[in-house]
Amino acid sequence: MEHIKTHFKTIFEHNEAVISLAAIENPVPYNPMIDGLDLLVLVISKEIEPVRGTEHVQIGGDRIQIRSVTPAMLEQWTTGCENRSIIQWLVRGEILLDRDNYLLNLRESLLAFPSPMRGQKQLVEFSHFIRSYQQAKQDLQDNNLLDAYSNVLTALHHWAHIAFIEEGVHPELTVWRQMRRFNPGIYKLYEELTSSPESLEKRVQLVLLACEFSVMNKMKSSCGLLFSILESREEPWSVMELQNHPCLMDLHMDLSLLLQKLVKRGYIREVAYMTLLGDAEAIELRYHYVS
Repeated sequence: MEHIKTHFKTIFEHNEAVISLAAIENPVPYNPMIDGLDLLVLVISKEIEPVRGTEHVQIGGDRIQIRSVTPAMLEQWTTGCENRSIIQWLVRGEILLDRDNYLLNLRESLLAFPSPMRGQKQLVEFSHFIRSYQQAKQDLQDNNLLDAYSNVLTALHHWAHIAFIEEGVHPELTVWRQMRRFNPGIYKLYEELTSSPESLEKRVQLVLLACEFSVMNKMKSSCGLLFSILESREEPWSVMELQNHPCLMDLHMDLSLLLQKLVKRGYIREVAYMTLLGDAEAIELRYHYVS
């Protein structure tokens, strides 16, 4: 594998657009961390040709995935929860090329897990936690037990991620092995859901009750970033203003659902605004933090 890494380093080191280059080997065959291939070559570049986002090549008997990203794309991945492998890539990867120590500094920042990043990740996870939990409740009411089971299991995953983030720890791909050590209470709920002798409906109901309590208990701490934005000015915020805020615009989350939950719990309030179109029938809703 070393000759392959040398090969790619030789190719990219004279390309001035390339900022950093990292290689991530697959720890075991068929591991999904790098999509089942043998080696991932991560190319961080100032600009990317449209045809070179993701490539699969073969050198000898080894299959290689080449992922080309810009720094903005990479940093968006690290704050979101769509690409859970990215933290493992950056922490475990071998840095082959690194102009101005960009990748090394990013790795050190991830390992330090600074408060702003924790706030963003916790807000995203809490948003997905609420979505999954509420969908499970609806599925149960509709007597769609298997869908309810699937969604409440997803809700438990997001709850587990919140618990890790609160401890300043990045969730790994093997969530439940990690959770058994960090939070036995959440792990016990996972066991109850997946292996209890109770009926499927009873298991789902039990975990939903625990999720309901957790939603109320974690709401204020998990939404700290959103609250700080809302109280940063006297005027209430529109949904679009919040979506376009620099701290939120790159986060993939259910902002509308989250705002409605916060209104119902009394953490924020809705403020009526007349629309610019002058439509007397339509009053715009904006949001203000309740101090």
